Amino acid sequence: MGELLDETLELPIGGRLYTVPAPSAEVGLRTQAIVHAAAVAADGGRVDDQVLGDAAERDLYAELLGPAHEQMVADGVTWPALRHAAITTMVWVAQDKGAAERFWNAAGDPNRLAPNRAARRSQSVAASSTKSRGSTSGTSTRPAPARAKPKGNKKRR
Repeated sequence: MGELLDETLELPIGGRLYTVPAPSAEVGLRTQAIVHAAAVAADGGRVDDQVLGDAAERDLYAELLGPAHEQMVADGVTWPALRHAAITTMVWVAQDKGAAERFWNAAGDPNRLAPNRAARRSQSVAASSTKSRGSTSGTSTRPAPARAKPKGNKKRR
């Protein structure tokens, strides 16, 4: 059963591979609450100030990255790289490893994620507008149109 759990996230930065362990349940739950609050705020909804206030009071990035945070700081990793690693970890916690990988590979730029989404949409539209092979079989659920009958029974000579 243990192999079903993604217990670590590996992030390559500056030629080094940093291993981020799964955060504690407390950090994971708080991260999910923060991500949810941020999504609500982005949609113009009302946000629980306490949730976002707690995030401001604590060093969430350090808690999320665990020992990898200390290693990154000791190695002189730049702030943008550390921030990207922490947000990627948030995506992992809030969604899954696949979403985190896509976010990491897009360098956190939503516009770099958009072409894949647009391509999927165009494929979906093309697939839904393409007739299936069965549609040319000649069968139909509609009644056949009435055939034109000759007017009167007069024979032409």
